[in-house]
Amino acid sequence: MVFPSGTEVQAELAVTPAERATGLMFREALPPGEGMLFIFEEADFHSFWMFNMKFSIDIIWLSPEQRIVHIEHSVPPCSKEPCPTYQPMQKALYVVEGPAGFAKKESLRLGMKVLVEMEE
Repeated sequence: MVFPSGTEVQAELAVTPAERATGLMFREALPPGEGMLFIFEEADFHSFWMFNMKFSIDIIWLSPEQRIVHIEHSVPPCSKEPCPTYQPMQKALYVVEGPAGFAKKESLRLGMKVLVEMEE
C-alpha cells in the first residue's frame, strides 16, 4: 500500500472469512513498515473489535475507490468480552490495520486516497 505521503506499507492480506476473523489476534506486535489489509466481497459497514489483541492499532476504512472514509486512532486491546466494536460512518470495501499512531504520523484525513497494489 502507498499512502499519500509516499510511505509504503507491506500488508498481509486477510481475504477469507477465517483470515478476517483472526486478523492480528494473539500477535505480539506489528513489525515496522507492515500492516494488515482486509478485503471484503462488497462495500458495507464492516465492524471490528479488539478481542485477544495484545497491542493498540489504528483502523482505517477505505471505499471501493480506495479513499479513506473513517479512521479509528489507537484502538486499545480487549482481553475479555464484551468488547467494543468499531465501524465506519460510510460503507467500506477495504480496511487497513496499522500500528497505533500511524494515521496521525501520516496526517491521514477523510477523502485521502491510499493506493492498494496487489502483487501477483
